Amino acid sequence: MDFSGKVAVVTGGANGIGRAVSLGFARQGAKVVVVDRDAEAGAAVAAEIGRAAIFRAADVTRSADVQAYVQAALDSFGRIDCFHNNAGIEGKVAPTAEYDEAVFDAVMGVNVKGVFLGLRHVLPVMIRQRGGAVVNTASIAGMIGTAGMPAYVASKHAVMGLTKVAAGEVGPLGVRVNAICPGPIATRMVQDIARQVSPNNPEGLEARYAGSIPLRRYGTAEEVANLVLFLCSDLAGNITGAQYAIDGGRTAAPVGISAGSLD
Repeated sequence: MDFSGKVAVVTGGANGIGRAVSLGFARQGAKVVVVDRDAEAGAAVAAEIGRAAIFRAADVTRSADVQAYVQAALDSFGRIDCFHNNAGIEGKVAPTAEYDEAVFDAVMGVNVKGVFLGLRHVLPVMIRQRGGAVVNTASIAGMIGTAGMPAYVASKHAVMGLTKVAAGEVGPLGVRVNAICPGPIATRMVQDIARQVSPNNPEGLEARYAGSIPLRRYGTAEEVANLVLFLCSDLAGNITGAQYAIDGGRTAAPVGISAGSLD
């Protein structure tokens, strides 16, 4: 997977999966635009990459901010070949009947509107180029339900829908759009969910949940990054409108306990 001469934009690029993807693209020769609202961590990732990267702070729910990071990529590197539309938040864990409306709106804003705005402003660039690859970060929560996470689950189902619509629209124009569906990955987000569900013993909850996964472990951000790079590479030239679970077999063999029953 050689990305020499290619330009990649990664939202949510400061931490977790986004950080691993940003570093992965750079290792394979791409120039990288790291986008995140966490300016300190985002700038650190760009500095770690060096001259082949820039950082742009952005709130992905604001169209002006999205337009600004797209323009920064064009001003700095002249094109956008790969777009990891990744920024997302988990929200709170609570039953649907008790879920806070403001939290629901916030999750939908970042996870759905943010993904939509990324597509809205990056796709025209790729259409003009007659080529490009987009990977949206969904989740296995976009494939199945998870008790206590109505906003997150709804938002990731929406990402799957946006992926399919966009893929059908821009496929004839040489642009591919796919989604990844991570299961439990060893990142800050999963740790925060565990602390919400089981504040007295989050480590024990994580161990029990990992034991319910066929591979008996959480995935790593680097493993997800490998999938993103593959889907953006020429090796995946005939893949579009697809969703790829990377979950250790969690959705293939749903056994054991669910988040809603772990307390």
